[in-house]
Amino acid sequence: MCGIVGYIGSKSVVPVIMEGLARLEYRGYDSAGIAVAGGPTPGFQLRRAPGKLRNLADILATDPVSGTYGIGHTRWATHGRPTEENAHPHRDGTGTLVVVHNGIVENYLSLKNALIAKGHKFMSETDTEIIAHVIQDEFELAAQKSATQKPGAPSSPAASSPARVGSTALDGSDESQTILTAPASISLEEAVRRAVKRFTGAFAIGVLSAHEPDKMVAARLGPPIVLGIGEGEFFLASDVPGILHHTRDIYFLEDNEVATLTTSGIVLTDFDGNPLTFKSQRITWDPIQAEKAGYKHFMLKEINEQPRAVRDTTLGRVSLDTGKVFLPDMTITPAEFKAATGITIAACGTSWHAGLAGKFMIERLARLPVDVDYASEYRYRDPIPSPTDIGLLITQSGETADTIAAQSELIAKGSKTLAICNVVGAAVTRKAAGTITTNAGPEIGVASTKAFTAQLTALFTLALYIAQLRGTITDAESLHLVTELSLIPHKLEDILRSVDDQCSQLAKIFSTSNDFLFLGRGIHYPIALEGALKLKEISYIHAEGYPAGEMKHGPNALIDETLPVVCIATKDPHDPSSVLKYEKTLSNIQEVTARSGRVIAIAIEGDEDIKGLVEHVIYIPAAHELLLPILEVVPLQLLAYHIAVRRGCDVDQPRNLAKSVTVE
Repeated sequence: MCGIVGYIGSKSVVPVIMEGLARLEYRGYDSAGIAVAGGPTPGFQLRRAPGKLRNLADILATDPVSGTYGIGHTRWATHGRPTEENAHPHRDGTGTLVVVHNGIVENYLSLKNALIAKGHKFMSETDTEIIAHVIQDEFELAAQKSATQKPGAPSSPAASSPARVGSTALDGSDESQTILTAPASISLEEAVRRAVKRFTGAFAIGVLSAHEPDKMVAARLGPPIVLGIGEGEFFLASDVPGILHHTRDIYFLEDNEVATLTTSGIVLTDFDGNPLTFKSQRITWDPIQAEKAGYKHFMLKEINEQPRAVRDTTLGRVSLDTGKVFLPDMTITPAEFKAATGITIAACGTSWHAGLAGKFMIERLARLPVDVDYASEYRYRDPIPSPTDIGLLITQSGETADTIAAQSELIAKGSKTLAICNVVGAAVTRKAAGTITTNAGPEIGVASTKAFTAQLTALFTLALYIAQLRGTITDAESLHLVTELSLIPHKLEDILRSVDDQCSQLAKIFSTSNDFLFLGRGIHYPIALEGALKLKEISYIHAEGYPAGEMKHGPNALIDETLPVVCIATKDPHDPSSVLKYEKTLSNIQEVTARSGRVIAIAIEGDEDIKGLVEHVIYIPAAHELLLPILEVVPLQLLAYHIAVRRGCDVDQPRNLAKSVTVE
């Protein structure tokens, strides 16, 4: 969940790293740091700061560093408080090796105790510092082994005659570092390979050594690492936007791989040192897509990008002439879809809400039973999927640790898996037997918006695809549904034009509320959950989503004149079951108003019946029942956004959260 950027080449390294970290600050913003070498000062120059990246920028402005290679980090705290001493990069005991890390080393305490017994001293509360010391330990073990084979050789690198060179400490004072003069008996990459075998947990690491200039080593088990290939320069990052302004030719490091980056190129091996080949891929994202483009916040920009995201997610996948759906990145055969006995959806957070809505879409259109699991819980409940079940993983980043773990569990139990993902080539897609890419473009705001509506679009497309293969809908029904889908981007544009000001005005009224309740029935219930999640994520107001029919089974006790209740009261007039749910929801609204609750309703344009029942109505265009969730969520996103802005919250980087959760 941390941001990592490394560079090796001929450019001045600090601007490259700081620019990349700024583009990745959504991944972590508790503290930041940078280590630079290859400049006029021997060894490493480190600068670190608690808080956001701008604090590090201030330190660099008053106490600059320079060089041609280095690595930087923005932290989302897991072990240790967000302080300067816990900020990355971390050093080993000799001060000649630095490490940045994304993930969790689960066995760090046992490793730490063993190293302390050997005389190692630790300066932080983090698990990351252990990594640097374990690599140091591997150098020393190798030197000791070498010494036994060559009498008279020093017993360890630390036993050689050191040279003392000055470097600037974090507080600006002079700090001496020991730079070892004796050559190491093993290479940096070999020390890293040996070290990573001693860790349990999840890690993506970048390592530099003062003994091996112009070299950077990366290793991965779990969290993502992206390698960038330029002209005589190479990059390392925890996510694509961090290096996209410099290169679009990238390679996603796989689990159990180690990459050695030098000015000559990239060498790839597995953890055992076996050589591997890699093929870079071209990222088509326009870097401008990752900029605010004049919007006050990334979140607002991404809310307004939803018409394009939905349009691009359907592009080339549906025929408006025939209604047919085409999913080319699919190795699960039509026969396997026909023989499927069920679908298990596993996802986290907003993606889980999309999965809940997808259940309604798939079951209704394809008549195939669907279970929806929290990915974080799936493997711990001893699941029993059938080999004829299909697993469906939904994830914005494709690198969410819990989702990858659920996918591995499904595959181990014999299920083939599909992925709905926003990142081409991400870990989940590489393991899947089929992928539907949500072409939303990079999503920078931590609270997901356009990725969610793109996921709903992909799920609707998948439901249609399976229904067509299984023969559960007619050609005429398919054409009608595809036509309805094609109208959604225009309807989203109408909503964005018509409701933003209204949501801003509602924010003035309700921004001081302490609690919110969101209600919905059927496929609209997941949207109530998503509306509540958006509000609590970015405004820090307690909010809860609930099935409208369950009000009388407990939540009615909460209702009084201070409680805002957001009710999704939409209907598809051509669908009798939708009309019935709407009528039942009106009854629930009356239960709320009878107890003085303050209702904000989401309703269909032209619905006059609801006006007399509620305090506020937000109207959206009519649509097919299964497509209404894509429209309903937009006012809820805008309401959450405007409330958070009025409360002075950091909309793009809400506290305690990160964009891509790459640890359990």
